[in-house]
Amino acid sequence: MIHTIDATGRTIGRVATEAAASLRGKNSPSFERHTIPTSKVEIINASKLSITERKTKQKTYQTYSGYPGGLKEQTLESMIAKKGYEEVLVKAITRMLARNSIRPIMMKNLKISL
Repeated sequence: MIHTIDATGRTIGRVATEAAASLRGKNSPSFERHTIPTSKVEIINASKLSITERKTKQKTYQTYSGYPGGLKEQTLESMIAKKGYEEVLVKAITRMLARNSIRPIMMKNLKISL
């Protein structure tokens, strides 16, 4: 089953929660938490997301290398400039799914287009 989500004029979180629930298969009548879901999600118009100017400057993404002093921060504005809207949505959706062996399989069923 393919779900299409139009991101025009919507916020990152609203689109990401709908996509995460669909990827998990929660809207399917045959949902079982231990089975691998087969639903696919396509997000269109990702570049037309509604993001406030304040959010682009204040929202930060942190990565840690594991070494002392290895904490790196990146703002939403710089992430959009370097990697695009797709990476922002992928990070939001990935972090909404459970950290288990099914998550990479579910993320392969996600397609984002500008």
